[in-house]
Amino acid sequence: MEILYRSTRGAEENVPASKAVLNGLAVDGGLFVPQEFPKLTATLEELANMSYQDVAYEVMSKFLTDYTEEELRYCINSAYDEKFDTPAIAPLHAADNAEFIELFHGKTIAFKDMALSILPYLMTTAAKKNDVKNEIVILTATSGDTGKAAMAGFADVPGTRIIVFYPKGGVSPVQEKQMVTQKGENTYVVSIKGNFDDAQTGVKKIFGNRELEKELDAKGFQFSSANSINIGRLVPQAAYYVYAYAQMVKSGEIKAGEKINIVVPTGNFGNILAAYYAKQMGMPFGKFICASNENKVLFDFFATGKYDKKRDFILTTSPSMDILVSSNLERLVYLIGDCDTAATKARMEALSGQGEYEITEEMKAKLADFCGGFASEEEVSATIADIYAKDKYVIDTHTAVAAAAHRKYVAETGDETKTVIASTASPYKFARAVLHAIDAKYDALTDLEQFDALQEVSGVKIPQAIEDIRTAPVRHDRCVEVAEMENAVKEILGL
Repeated sequence: MEILYRSTRGAEENVPASKAVLNGLAVDGGLFVPQEFPKLTATLEELANMSYQDVAYEVMSKFLTDYTEEELRYCINSAYDEKFDTPAIAPLHAADNAEFIELFHGKTIAFKDMALSILPYLMTTAAKKNDVKNEIVILTATSGDTGKAAMAGFADVPGTRIIVFYPKGGVSPVQEKQMVTQKGENTYVVSIKGNFDDAQTGVKKIFGNRELEKELDAKGFQFSSANSINIGRLVPQAAYYVYAYAQMVKSGEIKAGEKINIVVPTGNFGNILAAYYAKQMGMPFGKFICASNENKVLFDFFATGKYDKKRDFILTTSPSMDILVSSNLERLVYLIGDCDTAATKARMEALSGQGEYEITEEMKAKLADFCGGFASEEEVSATIADIYAKDKYVIDTHTAVAAAAHRKYVAETGDETKTVIASTASPYKFARAVLHAIDAKYDALTDLEQFDALQEVSGVKIPQAIEDIRTAPVRHDRCVEVAEMENAVKEILGL
């Protein structure tokens, strides 16, 4: 069965997967969604005996139907190789009455590697399939992890360039150092004087500029996105939730067909939406607990049915979640709104114009699979300390948001269903905040000393990604006002 894609806002329909991956964003600013959901054909028992790569193929081949088996296996095998420091790719770790799926074993020690290792292969394969002669310019806003993972994926990939915008002062020191030291003749990093929402809005505005699009085309360029708005990011993410379930069946933790809950620390809503997509494929998933930090716009949405971004933007110790406009929520709003593209477009225009929108009671009823949760900065710190004291397991600040939300959910509902928690970053990426939570005595250490201390505390070897930035020279130092983002792109491309 061929799966075709359409824009959530209605301007494009019947788009093959490879074109949706290539374009990233629809011409009307909408996001590409499957016109129907495919079903998994492998049984849960069969999935339990598959490698990560084979599970990824089972999931991705159902969504990316115009890629041949040879093309897709090439993309998967090229992505999930020794770049990851464990053959399991995404191992499970039992702690705190849950299974933590560790999604940070790739090159940049964050979950973005899971999809951004494969996106360059999906995209360059799609370009060949569609006879694209232009150079593809990946334009991306990052709240910390996407930028580095995307650059690591696209560095020196022929026929591509990548430009990343990030909020100056709005990412962790390690995240910033990883980006500004990135190698690759085709990589460019620009900090902006604003927050992540400013960066994301600026990038979307550049995508929507039709005059600039013509100018680019005349010079042999075309834009695409590596953000989670690209369906080529979302589909690979669904695979690791299927894999987690399969591994729990294999270990005897659950019986095939038994329901599990999933908790995801959530910013842009792509990671949790991927789990929801896996459920639509037939996976026996129960509740999706959407965990927010103090920027709890999603928590309020699930509680009230109103999305309201008109609030203070709070800088937290989980910066990848410091987001007030969760772009991927548009895909869910479209689905629960009976796939009404005109209504989805109107809501997104209201968000852009008035800063808010509301869903109907009927739509709210369709959100029964979801439960909002959030954790304050104090709760994040306390959760890191408690899990370390109890299980000698060190988690990062984002994962701690999810673990704290899970604890609250169980306390409030009494739901003891087996649970998978998405562990989205290595604690090394946020060493200062993690060590402070465990013992304030570590505060006096320098950033470099913190890594050595964390190795001692956690018993986990310092990852190569951290060793690499200890001595790496800064290669990118451009900083612009939000209003200058388009000019920065033109300058970089020589327009």
